[in-house]
Amino acid sequence: MSDTKYAQQGMTFRESVEHMVDHAIEIMGLDEGLGNALKVCQSVVQVSFPVEIDGRAEIFTGWRATHSDHRLPSKGGIRFAPIVDQDEVEALAALMTYKCAIVDVPFGGSKGGLVIDPRQYERHQLEAITRRFARELINKGYLSPAQNVPAPDMGTGPREMGWMVDTYRQMFPNDINYLGALTGKPVEHGGVRGRNEATGRGVQYALRELFRHPQEIERCGLSGGLAGKRVIVQGLGNVGYHAAHFLETEDDCLITAIIERDGAVVNPDGLDVSAVREHIAETGGVKGYAGGEYREDGAVVLEMACDILIPAALEGVITADNAERIQAPLIAEAANGPVTFAADRILQQRGVEILPDAYCNAGGVVVSYFEWIRNLNHVRFGRLERRFHEARGGRIIEAIEQASGVEVPEHLRAQIARGADEFDLVRSGLDDSMRLALQAIIRMRRDNPKIHDYRMAAYTIAIEKVARHYRDIGF
Repeated sequence: MSDTKYAQQGMTFRESVEHMVDHAIEIMGLDEGLGNALKVCQSVVQVSFPVEIDGRAEIFTGWRATHSDHRLPSKGGIRFAPIVDQDEVEALAALMTYKCAIVDVPFGGSKGGLVIDPRQYERHQLEAITRRFARELINKGYLSPAQNVPAPDMGTGPREMGWMVDTYRQMFPNDINYLGALTGKPVEHGGVRGRNEATGRGVQYALRELFRHPQEIERCGLSGGLAGKRVIVQGLGNVGYHAAHFLETEDDCLITAIIERDGAVVNPDGLDVSAVREHIAETGGVKGYAGGEYREDGAVVLEMACDILIPAALEGVITADNAERIQAPLIAEAANGPVTFAADRILQQRGVEILPDAYCNAGGVVVSYFEWIRNLNHVRFGRLERRFHEARGGRIIEAIEQASGVEVPEHLRAQIARGADEFDLVRSGLDDSMRLALQAIIRMRRDNPKIHDYRMAAYTIAIEKVARHYRDIGF
């Protein structure tokens, strides 16, 4: 597990996050007491419960941590994995607080996890386990539209969120805002279009914005735009797949290697990301994929030459042991905590630039915010104004044609007259959020001579926002 890798560096995942926060607090000169209050989780609940599996009772253990409820509700995913523990959940909850602050989403930070390997259970068994876990969290005040709103994470998805929100509805049938109790739900059950791709799409938007700043790209020793850049992706789950797929198909990047559990597949001319994903779905791994060379040792592929490295799986994959051998000049942290504190120091000294996880993978919580708003408003985005904008676009076309005497080409006519639907608006809002957040991070780094990397710039922005709130409410 990743925690083992962190332990090998002399600290846990939570301690690694706290070290990064300590560094930001030192840069800011923040009061020690307030700094300590910002690091500690406000509350953590552990639950253990039995579920009958194949005629016998099986005990499951899970956690939900609230790092900060300075803004409500607190927000963060729920992961189902055999490696979950309280330390990991607390670290991820803290990251959620900073993440929400960085992208200006008015949520506190929370996270949850259940010790389980979902692949070992049939659908009906997993549903029973998920619903029981939801009941435990609801009964203890860790799941509601107003206080604590979970979302999908590793090992969970829209299906599990649908089961959980239905459990909440059954327990509180008079709560008309019940759909806001969870995000990442199926679209048919209150979800928002674009949520499933949101975190991976956010990684793409983050890289696009970075490449709009030539001076920042020069820091990496790179030039030009995204087109033609060689990208290595570690982990082709939901986040890694969407990030890689969009970079390949929309930005003309070359995905030169994909690393999975059973090894890696490499092709210097670029891989077909969708085809690799289909092969993984059919066989369970990348071995045997015909469109590239198979490498059994995936960890070594992390160290291959490329322009952008995207770790999109677990924590602690880049450590003090391999940081010196990482050849990518730019790392985009699509996973939570893929670079340990010790590795981060080494990479900085080597001049490697890192788009930090607290910013880079924030696309999921941005779109979760949109979904939550949609649920509370009880109306889908675009329903009120779409036809109005279509009609206005039509009048603009008529005015152009009358003034010029030239008919507007059909492809332009369709673009001008088209009203934005929910998908368009969600993507637009995500793009805007990722752009503005990175612009603020870049300004902070340029303006503060004590800050030398994007991570500290991002943490400084987040901690200042949360600390300001604490001061305002009379901490």
